[in-house]
Amino acid sequence: MTDLSVFFAGTAGSVPTARRGLPAVLVRRGGDRLLFDCGEGTQRQLLRSVGLADLDFVFLTHHHVDHWLGLLGMLKSFALRDRDHPLTVYGPPGTEKLMASMGMVIGRLPYPFEVVDLASGDALDFPGGYTVEAFNVRHRGTAFGYALVEDERPGRFDAERAAALGVPFGPDLGRLQRGEVVNGIDPAEVVGAPRPGRRVVLSGDTAPCDAVRVAADGADLLVHEATFTSEEHARAAETRHSTATQAATLAAEAGVGMLALTHVSTRYTGREVLDEARATFPGTELPRDFDTIDVPFAEKGAPVLLRWDRATQAPAAPAGAPPA
Repeated sequence: MTDLSVFFAGTAGSVPTARRGLPAVLVRRGGDRLLFDCGEGTQRQLLRSVGLADLDFVFLTHHHVDHWLGLLGMLKSFALRDRDHPLTVYGPPGTEKLMASMGMVIGRLPYPFEVVDLASGDALDFPGGYTVEAFNVRHRGTAFGYALVEDERPGRFDAERAAALGVPFGPDLGRLQRGEVVNGIDPAEVVGAPRPGRRVVLSGDTAPCDAVRVAADGADLLVHEATFTSEEHARAAETRHSTATQAATLAAEAGVGMLALTHVSTRYTGREVLDEARATFPGTELPRDFDTIDVPFAEKGAPVLLRWDRATQAPAAPAGAPPA
């Protein structure tokens, strides 16, 4: 697995089922653990799968209870486990007030805990060369989507070209790679064009909107809700959710590498949602709870959905079986 992966702790809509928990997505980037939404039961979902790791950051997309209620119990569990690592919760305006109102429930925490209201357009820089950007989406009340965007990477170093130009093996090669001129040889002669980092976009709950389309432009992975099929188009519009076709159309227009559908209504088994989306965007997957999408650099391949093997309690081979 690469150093960037997306783990689906809960893929249901507003009501959990026996197979799907409430919304929660864990993004693992290097040594960082970023949780996006924390529906009721999220800590239990993590304990049953990858473990309740000491999360670094939590991002709430909006304040509907199915997207944050699980945070309260998780905060207390961290306290009982003698956590001392800081935890920051980010969210749209009103998140600070929401968490403050839960103070009597949460109680005193023994670790540094901070809640930060974001504004649409805020971009948080994290060590390790990536940012998390917040943007408005179309849902009931203020709601955000998020984009994890890695910094641009240096171009590929052509060691054979450098040798042909007379650069000996040794420290001079490192100097060229760092951008220094060596014996009159400019780094541009042996270093390719800068390469983009990876981009993962999470829509949260939303009707189709231009903000998601812009944020997802050229993204390696778009995680987008698909609460309904097109037969429930009117209901989707009324509740400001998306149909599978709408999510797939947006993914096609944005030119993403893979579309992963979540927030599946209890109306569906999953197969009909996936089939509808793939008719418009073949590069669509419908993760089950505990599945992982591995996101390599573009030159090393496309994102891959890894199904959770309940027998081994680990990701299995790339997906091939229909969802359940």
